[in-house]
Amino acid sequence: MRYLMTEMTALFDEISALTRTAGPDLDHIERTLTDGYAHALNLEAERWRLEKRIAKVAQGIDRGDTSKKAHELSTLARRLDGNAGELTKLRALLSDLRRRADEVRPS
Repeated sequence: MRYLMTEMTALFDEISALTRTAGPDLDHIERTLTDGYAHALNLEAERWRLEKRIAKVAQGIDRGDTSKKAHELSTLARRLDGNAGELTKLRALLSDLRRRADEVRPS
C-alpha cells in the first residue's frame, strides 16, 4: 500500500509540473495522461472490491465475531474514503492536464 501511495504522489507531482511548464513535450503529456487514466481505473477497481467486501461483511455481521467484523467495516470504510479522495484529486489533475495538452497541441 505504501508503494502505491508513493507512486500516486509521484504521478500527482508529475501532472502538476506538466501543467505549470512553459513548453512541455506533448508526447510526455500524453504518456502521463495514459498513466493517470490507468491509475484511475485501478482506483475504480479497488473501490469496487472495497464496496463488495463491505457488503459481504455487513451481510454476515450477526454471525461470528461482531466486534472483529465491525472493526473490519470501519477499516474498509476508511480505505474507501481515502480511495474516493485520491480518485477525485486524480480526475481533477487529469482534467487540467488534458486542457494543457489541448493548449500545446498544434492547431
